[in-house]
Amino acid sequence: MQTQLKDLGRGFAQPALCSQDVFRQVLTALSLPGQVQTLDAHGALAGMQAPRGAHPAAAAILLALLDQDCKLWLCPGFDGSDAAAWLRFHTGCVLVSDVAQADFCWIAHGAELPALKQLAHGSAEYPDTSATCIVQVDALNSQDTAIAAWTLSGPGVNGSVQMQVDGLAPDFAAQRRESQAHFPCGVDWLFTHGQSLLGLPRSTLIKG
Repeated sequence: MQTQLKDLGRGFAQPALCSQDVFRQVLTALSLPGQVQTLDAHGALAGMQAPRGAHPAAAAILLALLDQDCKLWLCPGFDGSDAAAWLRFHTGCVLVSDVAQADFCWIAHGAELPALKQLAHGSAEYPDTSATCIVQVDALNSQDTAIAAWTLSGPGVNGSVQMQVDGLAPDFAAQRRESQAHFPCGVDWLFTHGQSLLGLPRSTLIKG
């Protein structure tokens, strides 16, 4: 059944200020891979009503980053949600059915990730035309070597950092390493859980 406009949840209470706040958090997350950032429930998230099945952090990220020039792909996990209508109303983004055409991908659960080779990785001339994926996961943990599944290194990482993202397919890291063979082309990742987010830019190396 089609969602009525009157039934859609609210976006940012103060669109300009909240978008800037979330955008800064996203930049921090991508600049400091492996360090979990948390959005303020009394700040940017105050008054926002995320769609059904959405993590507040994921919804806020897309609300801040999307506009009418952006193409968005939603995984099948959002088929029963008002996520598409919510983002179309609040951002004007264009929905696409082919993941290869998407500037942004929103994944309801890590198990629903398409094969990474299907995503837009940009080109040698225009590596910035690649996709950014926002993936909702079961848990985010960092700085705990006892449970770490990955060791991260690269730009923005002081030596190395330990982290674990629960809810991804076991071969995610291997697929990502394969996709990095054509750097600077590649996909940038934002993982969310509740109000928290963690960035994994294409330049970050994973062991584990």
